[in-house]
Amino acid sequence: MTGAMLDVAWNHGTPGEPRIQVHHYDAGTVILRQSKRLNYEAPFMFLLFGADRALLLDTGATEDPARFPLRETVDGLVAEWLAAHPREGYELVVAHTHGHGDHVAADAQFADRPDTTVVAREVEAVREFFGFGEDWPTGTALFDLGGRELTLLGSPGHHASAVTVFDPATGFLLTGDTVLPGRLYAFDYPAFLATLDRMVDFASGHAVTHVIGCHVEMGRAPGREYPIGARYQPDERAPQMTPAQLTVVRDAARAVAGRRGVHRFDDFVVYNEPRKRDMYRLLAKGLAHKVLAPLRRRSAPAR
Repeated sequence: MTGAMLDVAWNHGTPGEPRIQVHHYDAGTVILRQSKRLNYEAPFMFLLFGADRALLLDTGATEDPARFPLRETVDGLVAEWLAAHPREGYELVVAHTHGHGDHVAADAQFADRPDTTVVAREVEAVREFFGFGEDWPTGTALFDLGGRELTLLGSPGHHASAVTVFDPATGFLLTGDTVLPGRLYAFDYPAFLATLDRMVDFASGHAVTHVIGCHVEMGRAPGREYPIGARYQPDERAPQMTPAQLTVVRDAARAVAGRRGVHRFDDFVVYNEPRKRDMYRLLAKGLAHKVLAPLRRRSAPAR
């Protein structure tokens, strides 16, 4: 696609970086990332424009509009798009890859926005709005933005109401927290495996260009994982993965089925129905990093 690119220096916690980074992938596709200095989760969000409506997928990890001006940013982007494509009554749909707090925190900023629908995070609301019906989660649902029809797949395993969104206009397969270069928390492992099978099968029959989740937690070196809570990730790897890597994730998840706990791979870490001790260790490493990271930065030689 002419002009479309993902070779981006993303927000990763550098002092002075914007609270919300805005990247125009193409004229109708915007990728946003929250700064790690504002919230260590630094989630990605996606704004897709069609002729009749736009879809904002996820609202980030911070509620306060004074600290995290997502509504203001999105309003500006919509106004920009409408200046180039004038029309009346243009709608905005605010939905989510899943319902965890770091993906829905700024929903309230859109509650009083005209011509706007905010889809609730619960499974029934997601099923009803997108029209999954009784086919959840094995079926698919189509959602037309106006000349840009998205396909949604039910994707439980990490979260009960998780969805995967395929956009044929870009070839993006937007996978939320189910598949990403980081920690894959599978709280319902059978559902997680079934979701990965559906993703791989779907990708094999569609022109998927990039598999993009909502976080980056791995460094560029194979197997290097940033600790939970890290607010500075200068050597993080790119967020996008390939369809081949999606298959690698599925095969790795299959290989550790029946083995609860933490399983590390080059590009991701599988948390198979993590136990309390697995999460305590994760949090302890994060706490140690929080204490030691400033000391390491202060003692690093000047360049």
